[in-house]
Amino acid sequence: MSSASPTLTAADPAPRLLDGDPATEAVTPAQRRARFFNSGNAFNLKLPAVPRARFDAARDAAMAGQATTGSYPMDQSAAIGCGFPATTPLVLARYLRVNPGETLATGFAASGEVHYVIAGMGETKVGGTVAGEGGETIAWGPGDVMVLPGGMPVEHRALGGTAAVLWTVTNEPALAFERLSPPAPGAAAVDPVHYPAAEIARQVEVLTSLPEAVGQAGVALIFSAERTADSRNAMPSLTLALNTLAPGRHQRAHKHNAAAITLCIDGEGCFSTIDGHRVEWSPFATMVTPPAEVHSHHNGGPRLARFLIVQDGGWHYHARTMGFEFAE
Repeated sequence: MSSASPTLTAADPAPRLLDGDPATEAVTPAQRRARFFNSGNAFNLKLPAVPRARFDAARDAAMAGQATTGSYPMDQSAAIGCGFPATTPLVLARYLRVNPGETLATGFAASGEVHYVIAGMGETKVGGTVAGEGGETIAWGPGDVMVLPGGMPVEHRALGGTAAVLWTVTNEPALAFERLSPPAPGAAAVDPVHYPAAEIARQVEVLTSLPEAVGQAGVALIFSAERTADSRNAMPSLTLALNTLAPGRHQRAHKHNAAAITLCIDGEGCFSTIDGHRVEWSPFATMVTPPAEVHSHHNGGPRLARFLIVQDGGWHYHARTMGFEFAE
């Protein structure tokens, strides 16, 4: 008996690739939902890249004199092919505006929230009942940072005669991707944490007085908390850092697999290069550094530059995929 493989003739059908094919003999509804691909086409998805960006319009809208109390998101969902609001596939950033004497109630579908106070004085209440009982209240002012748990009602109230503007970042897109709900009240992985501006300034003074270690990735103050200190993260999924840059210095070009969302707090004559493109800093504008793109930061001004960075680094650290590398 010959062991030779049969050959196709002109009458034989051509080999067929599976391309989302259903089962040929499906009987039950569950079987009819099955689809099959092959290794030639199952891994060739071409998703839109995360665009590098600087958001000025949302900042300007939130900080305009006649702006109304509300949320001003930085949504790139159309550009990255997401069916839900997103700045990057896993993170959504926004500006919150609260006019004097008014209250902004939010209920973000996230496991946690990061806030930086750009302007104004006020207080934030986390949790509690509709009648105002229970919960925890944080009084804040310009330069303060807060991390809040998800799954709880949040109310921001502006006090004094000026509007309050907060910069806010959540992991709403990550939950939306899996159609997950926020944690049940009291079950979040983080507690309300308040980092006052005066304490941040003291910590930065200590930080900038220390000699830089060999191979150190910039001079940054890392925000963490009692429950997340082991991972050095602000939330299990998000890292939060206040980066600093001395006058005339630059942060070495580097890359990492985490996307970075950056708030330019203070810096004259500063810019970043992202994948060879120069992006000028603008006060309280938000920049997006796409994952795995080489980037560097430069301070051409006379004073210390400060920029707050949120990354989806918690997921990458947990998955062992951070991929940090210097490029110079």
